[in-house]
Amino acid sequence: MLNTIIVDDEPLARDILETYIEQIPELNLVAKCSNAIEANNELQQNNIDLMFLDIQMPQITGTEFLKSLSNAPMVIFTTAYPNYAIEGFELDALDYLLKPISMDRFMKAVNRAVEMNNLLKGNSNEATAEVVDRPEGEKEDFIFVKSDKKLIKIHYSDIIYIEGLKDYVIIRCKNSRVITLQTMKSLESKMPEAIFKRIHRSYIVNLDMINAIVGNMVEVTEKGQTKNLPIGKNYKDQLLEIINKNRL
Repeated sequence: MLNTIIVDDEPLARDILETYIEQIPELNLVAKCSNAIEANNELQQNNIDLMFLDIQMPQITGTEFLKSLSNAPMVIFTTAYPNYAIEGFELDALDYLLKPISMDRFMKAVNRAVEMNNLLKGNSNEATAEVVDRPEGEKEDFIFVKSDKKLIKIHYSDIIYIEGLKDYVIIRCKNSRVITLQTMKSLESKMPEAIFKRIHRSYIVNLDMINAIVGNMVEVTEKGQTKNLPIGKNYKDQLLEIINKNRL
């Protein structure tokens, strides 16, 4: 169970999130805070796993508050302003919920938090793996991933995107996912540049899987649903250079 706090200056927004949280067995609501100062006290007094954090608040904004924390819990930003999305992702927020928040979108964010918590605590049901060099002479349209005592072949064409979560990397494929204990930089060096592009410090995308570029987001499809991946400011020019080469 994840100990959770809500940080939002709007009473109605706090009540809505509380109603949602009460319906999720994996969440335990510890406190509702109206500002960053109250939230900071809760973080010091309790072991908090997850924080729903509003961005636009008086005195100290949500992003300013998160920057001030040396050991922050998992954070899901909540805001009425979509232009803050990129800044939220740059701060390693787990997700970004745009008000008014629907229950199904809330559930997706919570499932992501539960997945991340299991990963960090070593409770994932999936095998931790590491990418290894392929045998010499093999055709370079796949990678091998070592899991337990066997090598799993993952075709490049099956990979949608790769996501970095602290010390782990998740290879998200069309019908599966593989978790590997290594850095994004290490994995990036093993992937063919003609197929995969780093678009954010936490994301590498398969160029063939991009549906659209929408503002500062890359749109892909994962399990039949649209998924938007942020484009980091340090990676945007290189991505646009590739896009423009194939633009009509």
